[in-house]
Amino acid sequence: MGPSATGDGAAEGIGSDMRRRAGRAADGGRRAGRLTALAAATLLAGAGLGACSEENPEPVGVAKVASTLGPGEGTLNLLALPGSVESGTTDPRVDWVAPFQERTGCKVGVKLVKTPQEMADLMHDKDRRYDGVAAPPEVAGRLIADHQVTAVNTSLVDGYKKLEPKLRGLLRQDGEYYGVPYVWGANLLMYDTRAVQPPASWAALFDPGQARRYSGRLIVRDSPLSIAEAALYLKGHDRKLKIGDPYSLTTRQLAAAGRVLARQRPHVLAYAAQPAETISAFAGGAAVLGEAGPYEVDVLDRAAKPVQAAAPAEGVTGWMDAWMIGARVQHPNCMYQWLQWTASPDVQQQVAEWTGVAPANPQACSGDRLRAGFCTAFHVGDRDYIDKIMFAHAPTRACGGRSKKTDCTDYAEWTTTWIESTKA
Repeated sequence: MGPSATGDGAAEGIGSDMRRRAGRAADGGRRAGRLTALAAATLLAGAGLGACSEENPEPVGVAKVASTLGPGEGTLNLLALPGSVESGTTDPRVDWVAPFQERTGCKVGVKLVKTPQEMADLMHDKDRRYDGVAAPPEVAGRLIADHQVTAVNTSLVDGYKKLEPKLRGLLRQDGEYYGVPYVWGANLLMYDTRAVQPPASWAALFDPGQARRYSGRLIVRDSPLSIAEAALYLKGHDRKLKIGDPYSLTTRQLAAAGRVLARQRPHVLAYAAQPAETISAFAGGAAVLGEAGPYEVDVLDRAAKPVQAAAPAEGVTGWMDAWMIGARVQHPNCMYQWLQWTASPDVQQQVAEWTGVAPANPQACSGDRLRAGFCTAFHVGDRDYIDKIMFAHAPTRACGGRSKKTDCTDYAEWTTTWIESTKA
């Protein structure tokens, strides 16, 4: 990673921004790459822990929800994707770990993973004990379902109520909250204004006839969760499928989305696992239409590249990363202090600048914390905008909030469909 994006704007160049985000995988919604560990993903879908508490039938090893906090234990072990926890080793100007250690006495250790699947594997390993994990949506839901995280007592997290209300509710289950929102973003259609008319629908990317117009110049996020955008296209163009939540698909609906992706594949320039790949393709003119987030649009716009973003009529998806407490937490007091620290406006400002995503705390935009235009570009605090986003969640057999049916497909099935449709 390279310099923060707050220097001389576009003068620092696209290359600087690309290096800064090189370690970040692509999504939230946004971060699964090729995901070759398909067998592991399949096993994870059924993984769980046995129950044994006399008072409350909880799985073995799951910590109880904290009711009070004591002094820090002196140590904190975290699990995260690159960019989520910075201690000045990547760039000496970017460090929100050292001040935390000085203030709390909690020495932070971080295990960085390359993919969400690696993160899920480590959290399910009973021989490993992580106090906290910065989980993307495709991991968070599985960790909750498999009892690999414990609920958060939000009253012990100063500033929790300052976070975006919709984001707070994304990890609420059975009256409990299983995470503290960290950062978020939306998935949009980005296009080169010289080559593409403003697209009004996801059909511009997924309809075979329209995709053919830009054959070899399309960019698609390399993530099984990208199936949701194909599902949104089908929701508007094949109503017989009766698609509701694009992240809760029946076998028939998932198969239809897979066929859309397979027909699209010959026209795709690249499946981008990193935002840097998308930025480079658009900057050089190789790509003219594709999936992107506000970060990519912002970087290219500041570099005076002719790109714009569109919100398709069928709606847009989004993602949120959240800090979650591990089921086998060893240092709960330090972990709660970390939750408070990372939710604070000043730290949220640093995280947003460095990673190029929206902070969960709108107060990060107060005063002159963030550069002019950042919060507008990323729609921070724009609740009308946020309320329209369909935020990602891990696909499960349970069909979400639209019914009590259990005939939907899980993340392992999505991974299989993604690989068969885009890699085979």
